[in-house]
Amino acid sequence: MPSTTANVSTPKASRYMQQLCKHFAHKVPVTFDTETASVNFPFGDCRMWADETSLRIECSSADNPALQRTRAVVQEHFERFAWREEPAFNWSPAC
Repeated sequence: MPSTTANVSTPKASRYMQQLCKHFAHKVPVTFDTETASVNFPFGDCRMWADETSLRIECSSADNPALQRTRAVVQEHFERFAWREEPAFNWSPAC
């Protein structure tokens, strides 16, 4: 199963993660607290870990096109919520 990960530097990692989860929960299964989250899209899964300085995001899907979609949905929504910070995403294959 292909997967990819990114670390996004932000002092508001927990806030943005929770905002993403509340938004996605209107349409897909989501579990979260202040430090971790799991979002189950029909086309892939996303797990997140927040700390004081960054948000770690890991996306996985059955194939590469679905992985690209999962990654794009998460990144686009994060960028909308954190537009003042202009977050930088450097995606790399998950280990």
